[in-house]
Amino acid sequence: MQKETWYFIDTGYSDPSYNMALDEMLLHWQNEGKMPPVVRFYDWQPATLSIGYFQKVQKEIDLDAVERHGFGFVRRPTGGRGVLHDNELTYSVVVPESHPEMPATVTEAYRVISEGILQGFRELGFHASFAIPRTDEEKQALKNPRSAVCFDAPSWYELVVEGRKVAGSAQTRQKGVILQHGSIILDVDEEKLFDLFKYPSERVRRRMQEGFKEKAVSLRELAGHPVPMEDVRPAFKKGFEKGMNIELKPYTLTPEEEQFVYDLAKDRYANEEWTYRK
Repeated sequence: MQKETWYFIDTGYSDPSYNMALDEMLLHWQNEGKMPPVVRFYDWQPATLSIGYFQKVQKEIDLDAVERHGFGFVRRPTGGRGVLHDNELTYSVVVPESHPEMPATVTEAYRVISEGILQGFRELGFHASFAIPRTDEEKQALKNPRSAVCFDAPSWYELVVEGRKVAGSAQTRQKGVILQHGSIILDVDEEKLFDLFKYPSERVRRRMQEGFKEKAVSLRELAGHPVPMEDVRPAFKKGFEKGMNIELKPYTLTPEEEQFVYDLAKDRYANEEWTYRK
């Protein structure tokens, strides 16, 4: 069976507004039929706290701590909770809803796309599996999360190793196109991460931070040593090709496409009206 060819874009380190603007422009170009489906890898400069589309900044985020640590701050076009993008590989997948391999439901589309992430972990030698909430209590927790921290608990079809979450993802559907993006954590500084959110009390913060250690894990902790990015990138590129039965063709944006991204970054994702609107 012949494999479908998708574009592969690796933009390396970029600022927060550019990263979110490019994901949105890829969705727009997909809607206009200007390019095939895309898998994108990227990094963040500076390290950045991204929040979900529906999150309330003043209620949930300690902005003084974000500034004190020198982190960027951006609102994603997708849902979900806060993610600290700091020693990780970030990915996005942009594909039409009408694609023959894409299920109609969000949950099942997660499963198909996340197969690429699953295979990436296996390329690195980790036995990852899909999280499937089974009990009524687990399902209810997804509807009413206790924490503003994304990696606090796994959702449907997110990746776990030894019962702990190793990748977090969020998805949106706009203009007939699916955008899913997420984080593969190489290492995490839990103190910095939990500094960035508001809590009813210090006791609650400590309890949540202790619980986080039991629910989430980085590649470094799993391996017992740092896992270099030069191993992670090719493993997940191969994982997407294998897991989704596709061939990835490198693509570089044209100068005109880059300008569209910069304009959107300035007008929306670097705009305080967008970032602080909730």
